[in-house]
Amino acid sequence: MMEVEYNLLLVLVSYAIAVFGSYVGLNLAIRVPSAKPGTDLYFWVALSSIAIGGAIWSMHYIGMMAVDMKMPVTYDLGLTIVSMLLAICFVAIGIVIVGRGEPSVAKLIGGGILTGLGVAAMHYTGMASMQMDATMSYNIPLLILSIVIAIAAAIAALWLAFNLRGTLQRFGSAFIMGLAVCGMHYTGIAAMEMTMTNHSMSMDYTHAGAISSSIMIFIGSAIVLSLLWVIASKNAPKQATLAFGE
Repeated sequence: MMEVEYNLLLVLVSYAIAVFGSYVGLNLAIRVPSAKPGTDLYFWVALSSIAIGGAIWSMHYIGMMAVDMKMPVTYDLGLTIVSMLLAICFVAIGIVIVGRGEPSVAKLIGGGILTGLGVAAMHYTGMASMQMDATMSYNIPLLILSIVIAIAAAIAALWLAFNLRGTLQRFGSAFIMGLAVCGMHYTGIAAMEMTMTNHSMSMDYTHAGAISSSIMIFIGSAIVLSLLWVIASKNAPKQATLAFGE
């Protein structure tokens, strides 16, 4: 069984993008309840799901590159794209379920479960995209725990998206969401069990390429999220809240 090490800088970078994406997504999602059916609704759902789902996806790949596996690792382009679409699409579905119509605890839980399963599917599809000289299996209890964390994080995120009063609360909530997202991801990583198939491979592999790739993903994601933040700031509505369980 192979032991892995973590690059602390990249772990912190992955958390930072999760927090930033959560904050921007929360500021965009509050437009959904009052959006007019049609183009206006599609616009705000798309932007909020790209912010939240895209940040989760970016966090995942930066988090993967934070793991120093002592060997070259590449990623299948097709599965990488699929994993991104899974994150964005399932977040969008959850936002529509919870953010539209009469609020209820059942809708919150149902939308959260669906969204959480989508995020978990994104994570494990991303893991499947890894190409390396090692076989991969999973510790089932940790795998199940990671899915439970994903569902809990999704329910919390959807509740926060529509039940916050003020910028400061959304800012604080983004840090909590970032912890939840990273918790799911790194629990999933802990569930991964790898066995090298090429034992003659040199262990002098440097991690510089992964670090530079991670920084590029971070910069690209930060630019997109900054643009979405500008849109959110220029189209700020009156605070909208939903009351679950009333």
